[in-house]
Amino acid sequence: MPKFSLLDLVPIVEGGNVATALANAADLAAHAEHLGFTRYWVAEHHGMKGIASAATSVVIGHIAAVTKTIRVGSGGIMLPNHSPLVIAEQFGTLDALYPGRIDLGLGRAPGSDQRVAVAIRRTLDSEPNAFPRDVMELQSYFADDGQTGIVATPGAGANVPLYILGSSLYGAQVAAALGLPFAFASHFAPQMLDEAIHIYRSHFKPSAALDAPYAMAAMNIIAAETDAEAEYLASSLQQSFVALRTGQPRQMPPPVEGYLASLPTHFVSALDDVLSCSAIGAAETVKAGIANFVERTQADEIIVASSVFDHEKRKRSLEIAAGVSTRLH
Repeated sequence: MPKFSLLDLVPIVEGGNVATALANAADLAAHAEHLGFTRYWVAEHHGMKGIASAATSVVIGHIAAVTKTIRVGSGGIMLPNHSPLVIAEQFGTLDALYPGRIDLGLGRAPGSDQRVAVAIRRTLDSEPNAFPRDVMELQSYFADDGQTGIVATPGAGANVPLYILGSSLYGAQVAAALGLPFAFASHFAPQMLDEAIHIYRSHFKPSAALDAPYAMAAMNIIAAETDAEAEYLASSLQQSFVALRTGQPRQMPPPVEGYLASLPTHFVSALDDVLSCSAIGAAETVKAGIANFVERTQADEIIVASSVFDHEKRKRSLEIAAGVSTRLH
């Protein structure tokens, strides 16, 4: 049976605020730890009205402070936005504060649109090898091997495992070449999932970090007492995707009865496509969905995304998911 972990976008719901979103994240992380999830990741997004995790390393520290055993990290840090040295210092600091519990997932996308990317003051480097070069520079700071001529303090000697994230074939190729674990973002970009995992496994080169491929895949899980209730709760996620795809990102909206039936056919088709890696329903429905996804991917670890408007309903969704995951064969 694969491990199960949680990806939290730290949603700001309509009528809520950043402080509440961060408090909910801490409560959810403690709940996930109690339920036996392996790790809790937050993601770097910028200029998004409904996501409170832009200062990702700060949020990781906030989560790690209220938990004891669960691993906490990034899913991911968007490395093109940052100097590798700064990330080494930030995560070296986190490792010193919470030793043996910090993960560093790395992505290549900016986590924003072009206008916001410019506001971040990032240098747009279109050179094809920029991302893997930055990953290797980051590895060098943690290893303190002298290759950069700079000692990262904090950072040098830190025990921070790296993970490569991706929603295309590129991330799979980088992870395979560098011998690092690979996590695919199939919860919102499922189209290349199977090919990406195949490329990663078939091209993997053992490294000092990892001697065999370790594949992770993300899926949406929204569970409730009945299929009908879960489908109702999922309408918040559906509304958020429609808003994002139409260029009008918003805070997470409350669920709406009959939302799918109110949409034009092409929007329903688009949602079916983008959310195809999902299990939405009561316990047995979710169990079947997870089992199919595990059989399809043979993933070593499932990353659960669970976007639910009501915080207590979200916690209940995770309880159901955790319960059925222990009954998989």
